[in-house]
Formats: sequence, structure tokens, C-alpha cells
Amino acid sequence: MKYLLTLAFLCALTFLSAQDKWQSLFNGKNFDGWTHVGDGSFTIEDGLLKTQGGMGLLYYNKKKIGNARIRVVYKGADANNAGVFIRIPKTPKEAWMPVNRGYEVQIDDREDEYHKTGVLYSLTKAKAQPGKPGEWNTMEITLDGNRTMVQVNGVLVTDYTEGEPVPAKVHDWEPDRGPRKKKGYIGLQNHGGDDVILFREISVQPLKN
Repeated sequence: MKYLLTLAFLCALTFLSAQDKWQSLFNGKNFDGWTHVGDGSFTIEDGLLKTQGGMGLLYYNKKKIGNARIRVVYKGADANNAGVFIRIPKTPKEAWMPVNRGYEVQIDDREDEYHKTGVLYSLTKAKAQPGKPGEWNTMEITLDGNRTMVQVNGVLVTDYTEGEPVPAKVHDWEPDRGPRKKKGYIGLQNHGGDDVILFREISVQPLKN
């Protein structure tokens, strides 16, 4: 009986450990698991992802992600533009479908409170502006059913639940309004022009149920 109880305890610990573990989606060497669509591109330099040109999207093609935390470590938002896309409902063939049918979590410290790092682009208002110029910054996005939360450097910037009011769409380059899927592909935006953002980590951790 003691053996069975010990075995069950060890199995439970193993399960909890697997739940707590962060899975790295970028290996620092190549684009295994990633596909680029749209203009511009990403390069890999010294183990880092680097945006160039645009507008395009590098998305993780192996699976859709929902009910998880997504951790992205980046640099350059004090002078450049990019984004992290979430809840993309189907395999993207070009760069604009994710804009209108997923959410872009903005990376750009220079913009106004509806277009600043950590917001759902043009949909939510930044609760804080915790970006660190010239340093590595950590963004953590939590997908929990219909709720999306974004922290930057440990500070809450966005807490949005589907159905909450958002500003009307003003410009054609802003995303269409409407609900998004609970689960979808994720991706990184290369914005265009001279924008250069570096990424050194993209990881996922399942939420505990």
C-alpha cells in the first residue's frame, strides 16, 4: 500500500511539474516550427530573432494556443514598432487576416495609451507604461478562456474580457471589432520601414485547470 501511495504521489508531482514547465518555441538556431507570411522578414542573429521590413507575420505553425501564458522577451520598443499576435483563428496566408480576426498585443513605447506596448492594439487602454528603454523587457500574456491579460515587466497593462466595450474603429488599418476565438495561432509582427525589434525568448506555459 505504501508503495502505491508513493507512486501515486510521485505521478502527481510529475504532472504538476509538467504543468508548471515553460516550453520554449524558438530554439535560437533556425525557424523550426515557424512560418513567415507577408512582406519583410525575420533574421536570426546571435541567437536572436530580428525584424526587418514589413508588414509581415512570423507565426508558430505547430499548434493553436489557448488557456496558457505566453512569455516574450524583447528589446527596442522605445524607438521601434512590432507586435505579438494571439487568438489567430486559422492558418494565416497573409498578414492582414490576423490583424482583423486575432488580437495584436502592441510593442511600441512611443504611442498613445490605446496604441502603446501591452495593449490590444486600438482596443484597450494602457493601465501602465512600464517599458524600459534600451533594455530587455518581458511581456507575459495570459489567455484564460475569454479573458486576456498582459503584463510588461511584471506590471499589469491590459485586462480584457470578451464583450467589454471598446472604441469604435476609426482608421482602415485598425483591427475589425468583434469577438475572437479562445484558442488560436500566435505570431510576431515585423512592422515595416526601419523598425527593428529583437526577440530572445518566446515561451508558453499551460494554465492549471
